[in-house]
Amino acid sequence: MTAKNVLVVGGGITGTIAAIALAQKGTTVTLIEISHRWFGVGHGITIQGNALKMLDSIGALSRITTGFGFNGLDICDASGAVLARTTMPRTGGDQYPAAMGLLRSELQTTLVGMCTELSVDVRLGTEMMSFENIEDGVIVTLSDGTVEQYDLVIAADGIKSKTRTMLKIDHDKKPTGLGIWRTVSERTPEMDHASVYFNGPAYKAGFTPISESHCYAYVLTDPARVSNGLSDAQEMKRLLEGYHGDFDFIREHLSEDNFLNFQPIEWVFVDDQPWHEGRVVLIGDAVHACPPLIAQGAAQCSEDAVLLSEYVSRDGDLDSLLTEFTERRKPRVRAVVEASLQLADWELHPGTPGADPAALMGSSLAALAQPA
Repeated sequence: MTAKNVLVVGGGITGTIAAIALAQKGTTVTLIEISHRWFGVGHGITIQGNALKMLDSIGALSRITTGFGFNGLDICDASGAVLARTTMPRTGGDQYPAAMGLLRSELQTTLVGMCTELSVDVRLGTEMMSFENIEDGVIVTLSDGTVEQYDLVIAADGIKSKTRTMLKIDHDKKPTGLGIWRTVSERTPEMDHASVYFNGPAYKAGFTPISESHCYAYVLTDPARVSNGLSDAQEMKRLLEGYHGDFDFIREHLSEDNFLNFQPIEWVFVDDQPWHEGRVVLIGDAVHACPPLIAQGAAQCSEDAVLLSEYVSRDGDLDSLLTEFTERRKPRVRAVVEASLQLADWELHPGTPGADPAALMGSSLAALAQPA
């Protein structure tokens, strides 16, 4: 085993999956998280089949009790009329549903529990201040003043990654020109599949079932929160006024008690520089955060985490192993990022000649059915 003592920077989905996968292989893992509290945010998440496959590989999928698997996707216009009803590609294989909706907090709670069971050394309120690559390891200075040596540092510190800056990578997060409002709402029994609504007053709206009784709903808007004196619930209701069908039910059941969140959609892709320097490697959103237009963010991050654990658990030259890992991942990630950005551009420029979002989404997901 090349990396026997590993530091994981970041306690989100990517970092926790990497920590679990390594600990299961007998690696000693320390995980640091800048937040003093460790929890998932409250809105929903859509996890495609290839992410379900990764979660299953570490034994996490069977522990998720409230998620809702589905295979269908309805394409609707703003009136609620169904324009097309499709079966989504099963990117993880026939043994998994095409996708699962669940609360991010449910996923995070599952992963945190597994880290505890595997005796991962978790340190909250801690960040990496600096590092020095040496011949057989990395000397790391932490924010609590401790100086420690590791065989490898895995930086999964997200789209705002400080480690990316430390590695002198000249890519940074960029705006897409879109923003997204999210909420968790009650749903009817018939809302047992994903639906996307076009041709309304916003760029688009949609929902995903996350349990037998609730769904995760969203609406794509401009990237800045409008200052109009409305509460979050009132603003989301306003944005959804032009959407009908199942959205009438969602809108009527929105209140200040619902979880509501707005954020601009940003992206980054480190395509032309290495993802590692010496024994420090970046993975997940730190090197490839993409717009959520085909819901592949969690999938690509979890693939990174599981596959990296396999590479660094082998015997061999660690620099060569990290290079092999990056060369394997970049083409697949590039296809996801480029497709997501193309879909975002079509949202911003409706009526673009040749634009076919449904076909691009379908072909992209079909390609991802190939092994990671």
